[in-house]
Amino acid sequence: MDREKIKALITLLDDPNDEIFASVEGALLKEQVEIVPELEKAWESSYDDLFQSRVENIIHSIQLNDVHSEMKKWLQTPHNDVLYGAYLVCKYQFPDVSLIHLKEQLSELRKDIWLEMNEHLTSLEKIRIVNHVMFDVHKFSRNTSKYLAPENNYISEVLETHKGNPLSVSVIYSILCRELGMPVYGVNLPKNYILAFIDESAVADNEQIHDQTAVLFYINPINKGAVLGRKEIEYFIKQQKLQPKEEYFLPCDNITTIKRMLSNLSFGYDSKGEESKKDEIQKILALFDEIDENPI
Repeated sequence: MDREKIKALITLLDDPNDEIFASVEGALLKEQVEIVPELEKAWESSYDDLFQSRVENIIHSIQLNDVHSEMKKWLQTPHNDVLYGAYLVCKYQFPDVSLIHLKEQLSELRKDIWLEMNEHLTSLEKIRIVNHVMFDVHKFSRNTSKYLAPENNYISEVLETHKGNPLSVSVIYSILCRELGMPVYGVNLPKNYILAFIDESAVADNEQIHDQTAVLFYINPINKGAVLGRKEIEYFIKQQKLQPKEEYFLPCDNITTIKRMLSNLSFGYDSKGEESKKDEIQKILALFDEIDENPI
């Protein structure tokens, strides 16, 4: 980044000539997100409404481009870490969100669970401890009063408020379990994302699980971690009048999870009438369609 060049371009943002402004804006939009502090400094030192408005729009566009770029890289990475994917979703609304801070918050929860664990516990007993810490001690729950609110899809917000939707609470739950050595994976069940506890012998690194017998039991984090069997999932599918599919019983990959998170987010903004945000999320979602069309 040529700091002097950036400063010179920023001083031209209040030029009344539309052609000059378009040229300056185009040059700034080619820069990386590292120029945002310079733009913010210029915004703070100005009292011109037009200048401030133009700076705000450019900052937003640069940050949005950064999310696009990072999400594209994440999609092309062989091991798509679900925490990093969820962090990138947060960056859309909260550009300054800290991945380190998210990890610290998760580490505190993980420590509380670990202190209750011992090596002689069965899988079910371990899950009961996770449930106790998450739902009795830390009071994680469904955000009932604002179920469609976009913030339910940002794990940075869910870790602060301890309120979310089935997907965000499940993502946090599964991250904690995996970090504690428990093979707990997301299941992309329509209308209620849940989790599956997998037989360790069936888990292979970076390999999709296709055998339903590998699932020891299911977990419904939004219902205080209730443990379910296959019959309960079948009943739910029938109750919701869904056509049964094998994928409703098997773990999904992290790309599917983050795609659903973004779809929920798009729906949340749509329900609030925030069309511009909905459209921006849809453009991020288009990156996932590109991956579907051109798999790695």
